[in-house]
Formats: sequence, structure tokens, C-alpha cells
Amino acid sequence: MTLQIFGHKSPDTDSTGSPLIWAWYMNEIKGVAAEAKLLGEPNTEALFMLDRWNLDKPEIIADVADDQPVIIVDTNNPAELPANINGADVQAIIDHHKLVGGLETKGPIDITIRPLACTATIMLDLIGKDATKMPKEIMAAALTCILSDTLEFRSPTTTDHDRAVAEQLAADLDLDIAEYAAEMFAAKSDVSSFSDAELLRMDSKEYAVDGTKFRVSVLETTAPAVVLDRKASLMDSMKTVAAEDGVEQVLLFVIDILNEEATLLVPNDLVKTVAEKSFGATVEGDTVVLPGVMSRKKQIIPNLKV
Repeated sequence: MTLQIFGHKSPDTDSTGSPLIWAWYMNEIKGVAAEAKLLGEPNTEALFMLDRWNLDKPEIIADVADDQPVIIVDTNNPAELPANINGADVQAIIDHHKLVGGLETKGPIDITIRPLACTATIMLDLIGKDATKMPKEIMAAALTCILSDTLEFRSPTTTDHDRAVAEQLAADLDLDIAEYAAEMFAAKSDVSSFSDAELLRMDSKEYAVDGTKFRVSVLETTAPAVVLDRKASLMDSMKTVAAEDGVEQVLLFVIDILNEEATLLVPNDLVKTVAEKSFGATVEGDTVVLPGVMSRKKQIIPNLKV
């Protein structure tokens, strides 16, 4: 069977681009038949990347068959993967998140988890000298992934190595990072065609805090007012999404990329308590601004308290 390579559900730019990068590497360098896949509809920034660089959108799959050979990228969390992932033949994991546990493999596998901001950065390191053989569109996918995950180096997850790899890719592509990132973020900020429920699920992860299950959603944007103008309907939709997804509450953080702050919607006392205990915030209305909060992985999820 052809090797399938995919990232997490609710695919962002890294979970869309990294499977394409690694599929190229497996096919062209390792001589292994491989295909990039998606576990859902990619976000607007990821779609911009595919269109901008004329990359084929990977097929969206709902599950994997028993013994299907797969490589998992940009996650190691079974909750973010197909229901039958432990029935598949997982051959490798390439990731930059904390080790969650719960995956079961059919034998020893290659696992690379490094404290870098982006899976694509890790892939460039693993590919090594063969990276010089990358076609322009694959190099561009890698650059887009890194600029997305680092928010153009604003995120506290950014390392000097992520920046150096991105700058080299940009030089090779003859791209101005600031100009290209502005194009990316404009695409990410255009959420007008999405329903409230789609926005709440678009870039989200399920996470439990002392037995309370949350869907932790972030919307990274250069135009936060566009999202916040919809706060009343978004808060109404949180109840429906939480009930459908089997969680107690949806937490929505609107990340203002340019001003480097997050606005948390506060629809009830539970979220008010979360904001106060987790971030030391004083909540006086249905939103609260959290200065400097940019990263779900490093600043939001590790601090959540109820």
C-alpha cells in the first residue's frame, strides 16, 4: 500500500504543508511511494499556500485502514488523529509538540520530536543536503509553514534555528519575508465565508484540565475586529459546538498578530474563572485582553486552570 503522510485534524498551514514536504522526500529521495493526506478542510492560510505555489490540495481522508502504512507529522496526539490510528502501521512520527502518549505501533519506529517552532524546520534538518534538490514549490511550502507557526518570528516558540532556516529559504526563493508574511496573514484573516461553528473548530485542539474538557480554539489575525464584531453569535454557537463535540466549553482566543496580544471571549462564569486563574486577568465584561499571549502551545494550554 502507498504510504500516507498526514498531520492533525483541523489542519493548519504546518499540517497541510509538512505532509507535502515529506511526501516529496519519500518519493523523490527515498524512492518510497507516498501521498500527502489531510484530516479535514485546511484553513484559509493553508489554502493560500496551495494556490500561491500551485500545489495540489491533498485528499481529505476520514480514517485509515488496518495495516495502512502511515507517517504522522505535526502531532503525536491520538485525539487529533483518525479513529483507527492504532490499527494502522505507523512507521514514523515527526513533531514539535509535547509527547502525549496513547499511540500504539506494530513495531519499532522512527520518532523525531524537537523543541522547534515548526515541523517543517525539523524536516529540513532531517532532509539535510538533499534539501538542495527541493523544487521551488516545496521550498515555499516549508517557508510558509515556518512563518505561519512562528507568526513571522513573533511567537515565543520561535528559535534562532527556525529563523535561520526561514531566512535561507526566503533567500533561495528571492522572497521578502515581511511582504510574503503580510500576504499570508491577510489570507488567514479573511474568515468572512466561515460559519461561527467553522471558526470555532478551524484551529482548535481538545484539552482536559482537572477533568473538565475544553476545545481550545485560536484565530490568528491581523484584523481582530472582524472576528470580535461577531462575538455575540460566536458565544451563542459555543454551546452548540461544545455539546456536539462532547466538551464542557469552547475557549476562543483571538490572536492579534500585529499587536501581539490575545482577546479571550468570556461567555460565562466558567470562562471568567479560567481567565482569572490561568492568566491573572481581571474580567469586567464578555472579553478580556491578554497582552503578549500569542502561542496556544507555550502560553495558553500549559497555563489553563479551572
